[in-house]
Amino acid sequence: MKQSRFGAWLAIAIGTIYFIVPLLATFEFSLRMRRGEYSFDAYAVVLGDPRFQASFLYSTFQAAATIIVGALLVVPTAYFIRLRLPRLRPIVEFITLLPLVIPAIVIVFGYLRLYNSSSWIPLTATTRTSDLLLTFSYVVLALPYMYRAVDTGLRSIDVRTLTEAAENLGAGWSTIMFKVIFPNVKVAILSGAFLTFAIVIGEFTMASLLDRPAFGPYLQLIGANRAYEPSALAIIAFIVTWACMGLIQLFGRGPATAKR
Repeated sequence: MKQSRFGAWLAIAIGTIYFIVPLLATFEFSLRMRRGEYSFDAYAVVLGDPRFQASFLYSTFQAAATIIVGALLVVPTAYFIRLRLPRLRPIVEFITLLPLVIPAIVIVFGYLRLYNSSSWIPLTATTRTSDLLLTFSYVVLALPYMYRAVDTGLRSIDVRTLTEAAENLGAGWSTIMFKVIFPNVKVAILSGAFLTFAIVIGEFTMASLLDRPAFGPYLQLIGANRAYEPSALAIIAFIVTWACMGLIQLFGRGPATAKR
């Protein structure tokens, strides 16, 4: 037992060192912008850069739009698969896994071929339609995470009983979906939402090839032309990502765990 515990703690220590040491080194380097002393000058430059503010705000808006579209697409689909069409579940799960198998650059090149300015649906012709295409692209990228989060949430409730009870009370489809199903899988949707936010904030390929002013291309641009600011941006992106993970843990506890 003692050897087993020692091995477990040793593995945890090695994993912690593996992740923490590079992070500390990056943070320490980001403080060296002023010669001979540590300072937060690099963070001040980054946070005061109008391009940082514009790109982060743009990606935040895109993340919110992606979460809304993704939830409206995934929740009804997962609900009907579980309630009416359980035989199609393996096929739907396979489809939702495709964004993990197909590289993002292949997906976005397919979009550019299908929706360029000379096609019958010219989504790249204007700025707004390009933003819309980028939102749909992010929905596809986040689909594996959103679908599995929602599907796990639906497993924890009795979908059939809730549906039959609502139908007996005279509820229609929209009432069942938005007043019964959505509130009962709220925690699962939030988990998928925070994962989606983390994906959108750091995504580079699709935003770059669609020529949109997102946060990912800004990170690449700063990394190619500056020395200390990229390290500061890496720390900021790390904090944002881990804040999302922390919110997942907080909201994922559920009412029962919170009471304990």
